[in-house]
Amino acid sequence: MMTLEDFAPQPTPTAELPDPRPLLEALTCGVLEVLAGVREADQLARWLTEDAFLVLATRAGLSARARSARGVPAVRPTFQILSVHLSEPADGVVEANLVVQTPGRARAVAVRLEGLDRRWRATTLAIL
Repeated sequence: MMTLEDFAPQPTPTAELPDPRPLLEALTCGVLEVLAGVREADQLARWLTEDAFLVLATRAGLSARARSARGVPAVRPTFQILSVHLSEPADGVVEANLVVQTPGRARAVAVRLEGLDRRWRATTLAIL
């Protein structure tokens, strides 16, 4: 007999997942573009869990209001990823800290990826 757990995302071990670095770098790029207002958060939804998506969408809304209040248009951000630091606290889990140089300041991006349904998904996302 099937249970609700059979329909929940299934954990995937690290050995069955691709290298997380390309996803981390692309996700960071996408997140910065969402916050700059040049990309919709929905475009990143497949790589985020519901909680991480809600955090990003809320932050994007706040950024849009701040740009609007100042009369600043949405502009594609220019940045360079300076460093990526990974740790694997458990099988199928990667925690990463990325340092990104944007014009005028450096930003830190923290991401927790979990292997779910045979692919990496960001479960936690913080942009400082």
